Amino acid sequence: MRKSNIIVNTKISKGIINPNIYGQFSEHLGRCIYEGIFVKDEDCIPNVNGMRKDVISALKKLHIPVLRWPGGCFADTYHWKDGIGPKSNRKTIVNTNWGGETEDNSFGTHEFMELCDQLGCEAYISGNVGSGSVSELSDWIEYCNMGGISPMADLRRKNGKDTPWNVKYWGIGNEAWGGGGSMKPEFYANLARQYSTYMRNYDNSHQIYKIASGANGYDYNWTRTVCEMAGDMIDAISLHYYTFASDDWEHKGAATLFSRSEYLKTLTKTLCMDELIENHSRIIKQFSPDGKKIGLAVDEWGTWFDVEEGTKPGFLYQQNTIRDAIVAGINLNIFNNHCDTVVMANIAQMVNVLQALILTDGPRMLLTPTYHVFDMYQGHMGARQVESYAETELIGDEVSSFPNLQVSASEKDGKVLVTIVNLDDENECNAHIMLGGYKASSVVCQFVGGDASKFNTFDKPNTVEKENLDVLISDDGYSLDVILPKASVCALELE
Repeated sequence: MRKSNIIVNTKISKGIINPNIYGQFSEHLGRCIYEGIFVKDEDCIPNVNGMRKDVISALKKLHIPVLRWPGGCFADTYHWKDGIGPKSNRKTIVNTNWGGETEDNSFGTHEFMELCDQLGCEAYISGNVGSGSVSELSDWIEYCNMGGISPMADLRRKNGKDTPWNVKYWGIGNEAWGGGGSMKPEFYANLARQYSTYMRNYDNSHQIYKIASGANGYDYNWTRTVCEMAGDMIDAISLHYYTFASDDWEHKGAATLFSRSEYLKTLTKTLCMDELIENHSRIIKQFSPDGKKIGLAVDEWGTWFDVEEGTKPGFLYQQNTIRDAIVAGINLNIFNNHCDTVVMANIAQMVNVLQALILTDGPRMLLTPTYHVFDMYQGHMGARQVESYAETELIGDEVSSFPNLQVSASEKDGKVLVTIVNLDDENECNAHIMLGGYKASSVVCQFVGGDASKFNTFDKPNTVEKENLDVLISDDGYSLDVILPKASVCALELE
């Protein structure tokens, strides 16, 4: 068993952890929207206005802060007016990005806002810059946010919504460097300026928040160019980074039955998120206009493995193991510790796609290990980040090696939440946690972990659940001792 000292110092903080760091992403991709979230009466699945009761109930327990839609790559082929009005009159659309499936547009703006209303979350809409127009996005904002008399507000009322939704978060395209238009950064930066000009505020008490299409991973030139040329016209810029188990785009590795070398490589790649945020943040700060802070929105992140055997390649359906939970814990800890820059993050994706929190099969539903991590980390949302440090040892092999522990901590309403990931898949760790500026009288500790390859199935949906851990509090309340299981994500709530 390894031993480690962990320090949590509540006297030092980088600021408040934006709740939007715990955001979600729902794209018209595979079975995320249709079947996963939205069903029809003929599907015979209990629902409220088309939204699955079981899925909504599970997601509401996470207090989701913000939900991104309709994509992803789908956003830049989506024309929003095709998805409003009587469903019998809506055009069909071929999802050319994901599987070539024909959709009937029965899930559009009103349905998405109904979903957000049921979840109690903010909406984040990605506008179509790749194949759309400035007027199209401008009209969409007017349709959603105009409270007075106008053509788009009148159209919204005709379609059954009298008052505006006041959607705050708007994306100026998606992956403009790739499927969103194959643009050069200079060209996109000028487009972002143009689009931003016509993204109007219709109520001064509800200012919209403009998020520019940002870099793919290590493309620092993209961030530099967009921030330098359009930084005065945006509120944030995005970053997309996915974790593979290999270096081969065509064969990203299996979601289950993976080797130890694949496990190690996956976590090595995950930990690169810290470097990416550091470097992109440094550039953003360099080119931020005087008196204005540009935020970083990591609005696509998570694992991306080969699809499950027997499923459609374009649907990106993959299983979800403890390894995925560890990836989630690492990333969320990183985002917490960069709360001075990261203003939003959206895991890809919410249901049935990539690193999903929920999987469905007809009327059946299961919660993945990643879901349980988001559940355990809820206390960080809106909390004051505090300094934390773990004494670590390197683990791995000759190809991949990294520290065995990773940690973040926060304080809110007199409680301290410490979240620790034990990346070591072979050894427990006896952790001695020293508290600075805080005295603990009680502690509740939960974890998921123990075997990196474990996952839930529809026949055995409770194989991976949150479990409790015993924690010893010192007599003076200024230190704790806990044995962290191997390959685990742990959350300690102190009072």
